[in-house]
Amino acid sequence: MIGYVCKYTPVEIFEAMGAETARIQPSVTDFNQADILMHPNMCSFVKSVLEVAVTAGYEGIVLTTCCDSVRRLYDVLKEQLPDSFIYMLDVPRKVNEFSAGMYRDNIMKMIDAYEKFSGRHFEEKALSEVLRRHAEADRLRSAPAGSPGLKLGLVGARCSGGIINLLEDHHVQILFDMTCTGLRREFAAAGRAGSDDGGLMSAYAWDLLNQVPCLRMVKATGREKFIEGYLDRLDGIICHTVKFCDIYSFEYNSIKEMMDVPVLQVETDLTRQSEGQIRTRVEAFLESLDMAKGTAKTVQVIKRNRGDEKMYFLGVDSGSTSTNAVILDENKNIAAFDIIRTGAKSGDSAEKVLEDVLAKAGIVRDDVAAIVSTGYGRVSIPYADENVTEISCHGRGAHYYNPAVRTVLDIGGQDSKAIRLNEKGEVVDFVMNDKCAAGTGRFLEMMARTLEIDVSELGPVSMGWKENIEITSMCTVFAESEVISLIAQNKEIADIAHGLCNAIAGKAYSLMKRVGLEETFMMTGGVALNPGVVKAIEERTGSRFFISDQPEIAGALGAALFALEKYTVR
Repeated sequence: MIGYVCKYTPVEIFEAMGAETARIQPSVTDFNQADILMHPNMCSFVKSVLEVAVTAGYEGIVLTTCCDSVRRLYDVLKEQLPDSFIYMLDVPRKVNEFSAGMYRDNIMKMIDAYEKFSGRHFEEKALSEVLRRHAEADRLRSAPAGSPGLKLGLVGARCSGGIINLLEDHHVQILFDMTCTGLRREFAAAGRAGSDDGGLMSAYAWDLLNQVPCLRMVKATGREKFIEGYLDRLDGIICHTVKFCDIYSFEYNSIKEMMDVPVLQVETDLTRQSEGQIRTRVEAFLESLDMAKGTAKTVQVIKRNRGDEKMYFLGVDSGSTSTNAVILDENKNIAAFDIIRTGAKSGDSAEKVLEDVLAKAGIVRDDVAAIVSTGYGRVSIPYADENVTEISCHGRGAHYYNPAVRTVLDIGGQDSKAIRLNEKGEVVDFVMNDKCAAGTGRFLEMMARTLEIDVSELGPVSMGWKENIEITSMCTVFAESEVISLIAQNKEIADIAHGLCNAIAGKAYSLMKRVGLEETFMMTGGVALNPGVVKAIEERTGSRFFISDQPEIAGALGAALFALEKYTVR
């Protein structure tokens, strides 16, 4: 098996020589090997490829000269896998007759090296047959223009297989994939050149270079023109970037500013731990697009209660810190709600909150017509009829409390979200913090423990501050060390608490600016009960925030509203 990571890799050459090829789409749990063999701040994609390559047993790996990180990867792989075919293919950055000829020569050198390594022999006639089969397969794979479902485009760096699979599971039609390895290749010139006229290799090299260019190519502006050709049928764009690789972030900003189409940016580090937030971001984006198009699905359910009794709808928000439930009646009145601590098993917490909230409402399970779950544990609640992301649910819950709200700040147990709404309470745009507890409820819990006070006291205590102390780190570990140092300096607890609230407010304000500071503002989540954080954020925005009596249940309330609104009853 020959692995590759770049769309300019001539994989058809290896297929013509009888070798199998596979695009490397790494998903790892850690970077232990990479951190030993490479600098820790190296591109996370390169590090993940290294983790996979040293254990996957590839016959060979072909890399291209796309960036310095890949060059470093080549050096490490050559040293670590001396018995494998590790090859660096030099790809020109320009597209003209001279560069195509140079690329043809580089490919021929690669063929010669692989023939010596493998003992296989290359024939142009075999390449011609491979190209013919690929062209036929692409023709059969093309979806008809009238295919149902959302139509998206993918741009940016190497897109993880998890995102592709998630989109396919939601029946999304991917109109184009302009990521590093995703674009289908068309061999127009190679298809016209026969193996007998000696022009096949030149035509093949020309076609490889004439794909929609990646951002390292001189004519990268062709990417925007390519997208413009799809705007009349495009519902949205997902821009995927890789941690510590900045080049594709520029493209995201350009598309966001220049094109009137919804764009979601997803940054990953190629670890399995990031899959939860990826799922939340992508599914929330799809939900917002469905709402905008009016294609959100409505499911008929049979009324579970008997006779003309009232009908109830349940929303359950399974979060990292708390599991919350809200029951609405058919007139959208809150019949009951409950908040419990999420334990070691989210499924157990979900069962407990169901039992408690039904008891508070004075009803039984059969009285509930429909149940929608949300939060990170939403897919693990077996009794839910459907799950909806917390992005959409917090937006819908905020709109219920105050229809004038346009910007929602939700600071939860393990993440923070800024959400912009339209007049219907539908999500227009959103951003989430990184895969980190910085600036979240968990951060405050850790800092309160260090200060030896309860987390509920942190906000009130901070209101009595006198000295303005700045907490310079938002990393939970580093901030704890900083707080311990301040305690050793005999700084007052109130002043330290005020510094912590200010630090969270600064991070939250940055999130809000990314979606636009459109009033009216609302804050949801448990941190909304912290007066120190609320005041610090209000000072930055210059506006008062609307805070409901129970900001923690906004997500569960939104889920209950979706249960009521997305289901029709027979």
